[in-house]
Amino acid sequence: MNIVSNAKRQVILDTETTGMNQGAGAVYLGHRIIEIGCVEVINRRLTGRHYHEYINPQQIIDEEAIEVHGITNEFVANRPKFAEISQSFIDFIAGAEVVAHNATFDVSFMDHEFSLLQPQGPKTADICSVLDSLEIAKFLHPGQKNNLDALCKRYGIDNSRRELHGALLDAEILADVYLMMTGGQTKFNLSSEKAGEEDGGIIRLSPNRANLKVIRASADELTKHEERLDLVAKSGQCIWRG
Repeated sequence: MNIVSNAKRQVILDTETTGMNQGAGAVYLGHRIIEIGCVEVINRRLTGRHYHEYINPQQIIDEEAIEVHGITNEFVANRPKFAEISQSFIDFIAGAEVVAHNATFDVSFMDHEFSLLQPQGPKTADICSVLDSLEIAKFLHPGQKNNLDALCKRYGIDNSRRELHGALLDAEILADVYLMMTGGQTKFNLSSEKAGEEDGGIIRLSPNRANLKVIRASADELTKHEERLDLVAKSGQCIWRG
C-alpha cells in the first residue's frame, strides 16, 4: 500500500526491544521488537491517528530491559507475533516520512523483523523514507545532551508521565520535540493576568507605552537564520518563506 498525497505525511515512531544494547548491532545479539508506537503528523499537525502494538518476541526479555520499559515476559506471552501484525504496520508507515530518535537503532530492528517474515518482507527503505531527529538535535545543539529527556527540558515539554519508557508515549513526546525543534511551538495559548487586557484572544497594549527599540540582526545572525530555515524546509513546509 502506497500513500500518494500532496500533503506532507510523517509518522513519529518509537520501539521497545528485548534488550538494552544500543546501536544497529543489537539485532545481531538476538534481540527482537516487543512494542511499536507511532503517531501521525500531516503538514506539521498531529492528526490523532496512531498505531500501537505489543508483540510476543518468542524469546526471553532481558531483566535490564524490563527495568527500563516495564514490559515483562508474562505481559507479552499472549500478544501477537510480529508476522501477525506486520501488514498493518507496513500499511501505517507506507509512503510516509518516518521520524525516529536514533533512527538507525529502530530501523535496524524493523529490517531484522521484516527479514524473518515468510516470505521475506521488504526493507524499511522500500516502504518509507526515514529522518533521524537525533541528528537534527545534534546539529541544533552541538556538544549538549540530546536524549529525549534533555530535549523535553530544553523545549519546555512536559514529560512527567514518562516514569518508564513506552513506545507510544515516547512517540507522542518525540512528536512535540520534533515540531518544536523544526519550526516552533505546537500549542499557543495567550493569557493575561489583568482584567481588560485580553479580548477574544487579542492582547491590547497601552497607547501610552514607550516606542519599542528596533534591534537589527547582524550578518552572522541572518546567515544562521537562513540555515535554520533550510532545516525547517527540509523537514516540512517552511511558512517563513514564500
